[in-house]
Amino acid sequence: MTNHSSLPFDLAAAVTHLCACDPCIARLVNEHAPFEPQIDHSQSPYEALLEAIAYQSISGKAAATIYARVKALSAAGGPPSPYEMLKLRKPALRKAGLSSAKIRAMKDLAQKTLDGTVPTHDEALKLTNDELVERLVSVRGIGAWTVEMFLIFRLGRPDVLPIHDLGVQKGWSVAYGKKHKPRPKELLAFGERWRPYRTVASWYMWRAFEKAGYAITNKIKPPRAKPATRKRKLRVKVLQVKRVRIVRRKPVRNAAIR
Repeated sequence: MTNHSSLPFDLAAAVTHLCACDPCIARLVNEHAPFEPQIDHSQSPYEALLEAIAYQSISGKAAATIYARVKALSAAGGPPSPYEMLKLRKPALRKAGLSSAKIRAMKDLAQKTLDGTVPTHDEALKLTNDELVERLVSVRGIGAWTVEMFLIFRLGRPDVLPIHDLGVQKGWSVAYGKKHKPRPKELLAFGERWRPYRTVASWYMWRAFEKAGYAITNKIKPPRAKPATRKRKLRVKVLQVKRVRIVRRKPVRNAAIR
């Protein structure tokens, strides 16, 4: 269980704010477990991202087995240090179960940790969310979603909204009674009401998604198609009018033909 005093923000104040600005969040707070991010401050950004790469695109059980084999390659028994990762040969890492893409990603992570692109934990605490995203997505195989999870579950940042996360999108649809998933930009705009505690709001979107279950969430439809802009509509109408005029224009008789 998370020690709330270790969070870099006041959780009670966050919940009070969200309940006051959004009745739906107030209902979810009463129905679900409280925000429990299980922050591990002992894990460095390098170690957290190394583990994240290992877990990408495969089941948790398989990833745990592979990551345990990778750690076994370290002399210390824990995650290989950046120096060790750069020295480990590809066949050994392939034998551990890593794909070629993940091996390249891990080695790039190691190199960017050594050159300072990937910050230490203490350095990360001093950087803004945007600064961390900019630096960490430069690592091969690390996207915005992975960095967002790092911000939430490793640094405990209070104002992160993963707009591309399927659980958050479908949880939002369940919570607000929508038949369609929101477009990322739509979710971003909606989430403005949750500032500066969008992380906690996202947590409750995840809980709504989990409680609804597969039978319900699988029926949620893709985002609605974007409505045509006014300019586009006018252009279509003009083209339609021109076509009608062309069709209705009477043919000109050739005076030379009798």
